[in-house]
Amino acid sequence: MFNEDAEPRKKSTHEIGQDLSPLAIAEIDERIEQLHAEIARLAEARARKLSTQAAADALFKR
Repeated sequence: MFNEDAEPRKKSTHEIGQDLSPLAIAEIDERIEQLHAEIARLAEARARKLSTQAAADALFKR
């Protein structure tokens, strides 16, 4: 017998340019929160890379 609860559910993902008309307000709010979290994660990764690059530049006097 097939058990739906046994399979992990996929997280909803957002695609840039996706049609938003079928989404409920709560779903849109959830996606906004996810995108804000992703922007923060990207900004942190960028800051780390810039720091590493600055250290390398200082070491090699670029």
